[in-house]
Amino acid sequence: MGLSVLILLSIIVLSFSDKQLPINFLGGTERSSPGNWIKEEQIKVFKDQVILDIPGATWAKFTNTNSMDPFIDETSNAIEIRPVNPDSIQVGDVISYKTGYGILIHRVIEKGEDQDGFYYLVKGDNNTIRDPFQVRFEEVKGVVVAVVY
Repeated sequence: MGLSVLILLSIIVLSFSDKQLPINFLGGTERSSPGNWIKEEQIKVFKDQVILDIPGATWAKFTNTNSMDPFIDETSNAIEIRPVNPDSIQVGDVISYKTGYGILIHRVIEKGEDQDGFYYLVKGDNNTIRDPFQVRFEEVKGVVVAVVY
């Protein structure tokens, strides 16, 4: 019995016809995930290389602030694209944006619109509170569409 439970709890991912199905036995909650910015047909995987066909892509690197641990850290590399309109950014997306302190990269936890236009509320995954200001679309530098570790 004990071995059966151990084996059952050891299963993290079931593979079913090239699709991976995450299994959560411990009752995790659903969280907003980044949008589907890169379509499957834009990703080409070969024996000797991977090609991502992402028009307008830029490369991003990070400093060691710990705000996005464990998702992004100083040794991570990322690919960003510039969103075309304010509505394309969704809750769950990770955006880089300009501030008086420099460029920050945090996850969108809420979005809205007021008399000044669209805004996003953002928070670092490892931070206990959200950033204390609204991020306007004009301040958004990019949306993280890939992270390479």
